[in-house]
Amino acid sequence: MTITITAFERSPDGGRGLARDTRVRWALEEVEQPYEVRLVSFKAMKEPAHLALHPFGQIPTYEEGDLALFETGSIVLHLAERHAGLMPDDANARARAITWMFAALNPVEPPILELSTARILEGDKPWSAQRLPLVEDRVRARLDQLADRLGDADWLDGDFSAGDLMMVSVLLRLRLSGILDEFPNMAAYVARGEARPAYQRAFAAQLAVNTGQPPTS
Repeated sequence: MTITITAFERSPDGGRGLARDTRVRWALEEVEQPYEVRLVSFKAMKEPAHLALHPFGQIPTYEEGDLALFETGSIVLHLAERHAGLMPDDANARARAITWMFAALNPVEPPILELSTARILEGDKPWSAQRLPLVEDRVRARLDQLADRLGDADWLDGDFSAGDLMMVSVLLRLRLSGILDEFPNMAAYVARGEARPAYQRAFAAQLAVNTGQPPTS
């Protein structure tokens, strides 16, 4: 059965890999599954056909036969459980990998998204100068905890897993803020994720949509 995901017709980030379809592309590349992409406009995302797949009118969605999923955590978990490459064989290690997926999306991602909102959407507000440092400190607090846990290890729990894929994807949103560079082991961790061939293929495919140039091999 053909796997089809949806992605922005034109990504707000211009193809820098921050759109959430990149996470799903990366997972598909890691588990070596071919897929097709259906591009949707912002208008189409709010129309009934897309809302039937994603009730909140967002991307990505995932279709395979009669299965339709939304939310990147759910999609990546489905792929990790169905195909080899993103989960360890040991049952306890698998449970820990899933825990790290939830950690990426719950305690870590919300303050990072709040920082993006504070910088991009609220930067012109009269109270922005007072609010922004508070938001940045919340992000630093999470990174400090995460950096302590990672230490000098390459990955969060043994070998690379779906937990690392989700965590790196979340942390990539900090690249432009400069905060990530304040935590050298976390910056190196993200760089290791970006260096994976599967990520490189996913990034190139997402970038090609926004530049109109085919991805290089």
